[in-house]
Amino acid sequence: MPIPGLVDPVPVPRAITPREDGRADLLGLSRAQIRAELSTAGLDERQAKLRAKQLFHWLYHRGETDFEAMTDLAKPMRGWMAERFVVGRPAVVEAQVSTDGTRKWLLRSDDGQEYEMVFIPDADRGTLCVSSQVGCTLNCRFCHTGTMRLVRNLTPGEIVGQVMLARDALGEWPRGTMAGLDDGDEDDGDAPRYTTDGRLLTNIVMMGMGEPLYNFDNVRDALRLVMDGDGLALSKRRITLSTSGVVPMMARAGEEIGVNLAVSLHAVTKEVRDEIVPLNRKYGLEELLAACAAYPGANNARRITFEYVMLKDKNDSDEDARELVRLLRRYKLPAKVNLIPFNPWPGAPYECSTPEQIKRFSNIVFEAGISAPVRTPRGRDIMAACGQLKSASEKKSRAELDRLAEEKLAALG
Repeated sequence: MPIPGLVDPVPVPRAITPREDGRADLLGLSRAQIRAELSTAGLDERQAKLRAKQLFHWLYHRGETDFEAMTDLAKPMRGWMAERFVVGRPAVVEAQVSTDGTRKWLLRSDDGQEYEMVFIPDADRGTLCVSSQVGCTLNCRFCHTGTMRLVRNLTPGEIVGQVMLARDALGEWPRGTMAGLDDGDEDDGDAPRYTTDGRLLTNIVMMGMGEPLYNFDNVRDALRLVMDGDGLALSKRRITLSTSGVVPMMARAGEEIGVNLAVSLHAVTKEVRDEIVPLNRKYGLEELLAACAAYPGANNARRITFEYVMLKDKNDSDEDARELVRLLRRYKLPAKVNLIPFNPWPGAPYECSTPEQIKRFSNIVFEAGISAPVRTPRGRDIMAACGQLKSASEKKSRAELDRLAEEKLAALG
């Protein structure tokens, strides 16, 4: 299936850049993949299976990067591991903190690509906004990331690495050691287990740079590590995947990942959504809402979130609010609508709706029995708010992006 939007002529999937020292990075690997790496490096099958289990625990449950600290491994084994493997983290280019407590990190991969992640603290939760691609194909006109070309997909290690790095920064790995265990013993269950109680980072949203469903396999594999009970152990109910509407992949996402679904809706007519979310020209509103109605696991207890950025005189009228209600009712969708005041960025072609109109819009939807809270903008002063993320990997003018996107869409027919 061709990818709508702005796509570079180079293939997007590519191998992880080899390290100069020849060691393999274990970050992002599953138990089976770690086991295969150990077997390839020379361990017999029994040893590889045992060590893979131990390493998985240290990597994803403890957040450990130093083999010397893995105290249930014999000292010679720790040295053997360190000669052949590393446990990496994304390189931090810049870390910023907003006046409201929001944190943003600009990260760099081994091949020099840059991407961003954001942590948003609240009184009762802390949400990490995770990127899935360097750049984006979709060219949504209200989104700063859409002014970038797609450079490449992030690997599972680069995706889960954002979560690991946030836990590092927040000091949220379980404490204690396993020094009392003899080499070769199984985990006796006494080691501290991760829970969200008392933790700052409680939720993950795949709402950073990129379209997660155009990097499906890597996003799925990374989130499985995050949800693994022996690893990061974050419940799927605390993870939300946001899509602009890649209809053919939505059911598969529900079946193979099973996390909460958010949909970037942003308009209720074909004309307006075609303009601000060009993917709508390939997968229209009716097709998208039908896919939402069929999303596995969606019910009143697990509602689908519809994201709706408020653009002055574009999608914010009373009539738009009533049409939104009609559409959600027509498809009998268990829905919540997040109203997002537009977050400005240099060269943006839109303005934010007035506070008064946003409140009117919200009230119309609420009065119809559908939750429609207004999201409080966070991190605007450090360009960390919704729609503001952009790395320096490649910059294009809006006019050039519009022209190239039109050419691509015309070629797709």
